[in-house]
Amino acid sequence: MKTFDFIIVIKKNSNKRINSISQLMLFLTILAFFGTSIVEPQKSISVIALTILIAIWWLFCLNQIKRNIEPSFRLGLLMAAIGWYTQKGGIYISVIYLLAAALEKQVKFQEEIAFDETEIVINSFPKKKYLWNELKNVVIKDGLLTLDFNNNKLFQKVIDSEVAPSLEQEFNTFAQQQLTNK
Repeated sequence: MKTFDFIIVIKKNSNKRINSISQLMLFLTILAFFGTSIVEPQKSISVIALTILIAIWWLFCLNQIKRNIEPSFRLGLLMAAIGWYTQKGGIYISVIYLLAAALEKQVKFQEEIAFDETEIVINSFPKKKYLWNELKNVVIKDGLLTLDFNNNKLFQKVIDSEVAPSLEQEFNTFAQQQLTNK
């Protein structure tokens, strides 16, 4: 495992949009499965059981939101993917739900930017790596991290917590050394 000289945690954006999309997907699944249990009574017991499990998980997640805990809709989305797979013609919808379940954690992960003597790694999705020779300037000032690229691209992010002036100076000195050594 690689060790980095500095790891900067970026202020996290709200996950309300992601949570809303997950809830909409669960709602549509519950609606569709309820309709299936009416149209195809021979499947009704298994479909109703899965629908109840999805609804219980959704309610659990809503309770977490009320308690200011970040919910994870992955299990509900995974159950929905399994349910859609059993539906006639539902394989493509199942794949969409499976992808949503697999990617939910990654898109909610707090962004970090790691710096060492050879590269800068941003743990976003997908992970991005930059070499120091791709940059003109790197600086932390007033709680803002700025990466100024040679191609005139500017990357600015607010840092999650307050940075002590001594640590800010140490980082800026490190960055300037890497930029002059490129």
